Amino acid sequence: MSNKQKDFDWDQVDGKGFGGNYTAEQKKQMEAAIEATLNSVTEKEVVKGIVVSKTDREVIVNIGFKSDGLVSASEFRDMPDLKAGDEVEVYIENQEDSNGQLILSRKLAKVMGAWINIERALEEDTIINGFVKRRTKGGLIVDIFGIEAFLPGSQIDVKPIRDFDIFVGKNMEVKVVKINHTNDNVVVSHKVLIEKDLEEQRQLILNNLDKGQVLEGVIKNMTNFGVFIDLGGVDGLLHITDISWGRINHPQEVLKLDQKIQVVVLDFDENKKRISLGMKQLQAHPWEALATDVEVGSKVKGKIVNVADYGAFLEVLPGVEGLIHVSEMSWSQHLRNPQDFLKVGDEMEAVVLTLDRSERKMSLGIKQLTEDPWTKTDLLSKYAVGTKHKGTVRNLTNFGLFLELEEGIDGLVHVSDLSWTKKIKHPSEFVKVGDSLDVIVIELDADNRRLALGHKQLEENPWDTFESVFTVGSSHKATIISKNDKMAVLELPYGIEGLSPLKQLTKADESVAEVGEALDFIVTEFQKDDRKIILSHTRTFTAPTAEETAAAAKPEKKKAAAKSSEKTTVTAEKSTMGDIGALSALKEQMEGAERAQAIKKLEKKSKKAE
Repeated sequence: MSNKQKDFDWDQVDGKGFGGNYTAEQKKQMEAAIEATLNSVTEKEVVKGIVVSKTDREVIVNIGFKSDGLVSASEFRDMPDLKAGDEVEVYIENQEDSNGQLILSRKLAKVMGAWINIERALEEDTIINGFVKRRTKGGLIVDIFGIEAFLPGSQIDVKPIRDFDIFVGKNMEVKVVKINHTNDNVVVSHKVLIEKDLEEQRQLILNNLDKGQVLEGVIKNMTNFGVFIDLGGVDGLLHITDISWGRINHPQEVLKLDQKIQVVVLDFDENKKRISLGMKQLQAHPWEALATDVEVGSKVKGKIVNVADYGAFLEVLPGVEGLIHVSEMSWSQHLRNPQDFLKVGDEMEAVVLTLDRSERKMSLGIKQLTEDPWTKTDLLSKYAVGTKHKGTVRNLTNFGLFLELEEGIDGLVHVSDLSWTKKIKHPSEFVKVGDSLDVIVIELDADNRRLALGHKQLEENPWDTFESVFTVGSSHKATIISKNDKMAVLELPYGIEGLSPLKQLTKADESVAEVGEALDFIVTEFQKDDRKIILSHTRTFTAPTAEETAAAAKPEKKKAAAKSSEKTTVTAEKSTMGDIGALSALKEQMEGAERAQAIKKLEKKSKKAE
């Protein structure tokens, strides 16, 4: 036996088991020493641990606690090469379950860690590399630190994005711009990164911008009034009128989105940072390409590009237009709506009326393609005085109406030439615009393009006959149709009107006749030239006045003068004709026969009119 064995105190070892001979104090000291080597852990926090072992169902992880923790193997599917000794982060769910086991979670550790990283990224404004998983309504879903964040469509790029699908499945750098802890929502932006990169470029462009500068840009947006051009961080407006020298209705007729084009700076507002751009200004003005042989009187062909109330524009070349005024569309003197003659898109020929190349203005006419009707060789014979025609009423005035006999040939029918019998104050009482009317030519002045027409002249003047029917002193049935302060208007036979002073409406019972009454009236005056007949009802029961007797004698004197030769014959044959009494009887008989013949003639006309 060696000396060391001799020195060992075997009495200290007994059969009480391991540590059975330690005193209570010694055990306490030993436990304290062991506790000092272990970590103190808190539930609901993320800690780092070492993989101790791995099975198909569980992974045992040592976090420096008095017992190892268990983690489901399914939470390490993204780490197929996991082995003992690897360091992992885990989340302490429970220090000790019902079995006294420490419960850990790698999944929750990843989520907690991700939120910590997201909040740090928001606070420190750091750039995160995310992965676009899918598109959603209004934007994209981006995976950052294992958390799904929303990337709005407006925050993808500085220019509008029309196809979100091109970003799906790709990595994208983003910045966290908003966190909603209530709903655990995260909003990120890629646009802020681009804007920061473009700020320096934008400022550089603005500093060097000048009128007349030619730049290249990309069409980023299109409207009906123009397009917005991205010049490399700064936008400019290309108005629709500055796209082409020709007339276009919408920019999409000549341009398309995302197209690269060259433009020139027309104007620049440094304060408002507004840039006006032009595209057509990079090309020569089309007026310079207008053929030199185009002059006043030349015929040109083109297409109608616009129709207005006052005329239409004919595009001869793209950017070269001429105005066809409505008065140059037809020889007719009555202006109509230009749309009655043509419409947008019509291709036609026109005659150049005026041309100013320096001002780039041109007026055109299409009526000049046909002969002026007032210069036709057959005009004088066709519209000779006394010829009859039918025309269309085009316009009414206070003094008459204008009748179009053919395109470009108009005539005036004076209001006094509409009717022999009626007093027409305004043509609208007789006809309306658009009506057809038969007329006869009264006067033709081809040099001044004037044509006087009459309608009543198509019939004989009935007043020649009325003179024999409505003789002074003759009685007629008439109806009162209206009254004014001085006169009453009467409706006489054969469609003629007469007048009666109000005081001559007194009846035998001293009452006054009213409108609508039909009474007998005596003719007191007949004025053929003025087409006026004065009548009286009172005279039907009273003796004629001296004035009426004198008025009745006047036509008798005229007749006597006209028949002076007849009197001479009567005097020469006095021995055969008898005395003066016989002559007077013969005279009355002849006048009665003349009056009867006139009445018969009027009745025949009335029946014919019916």
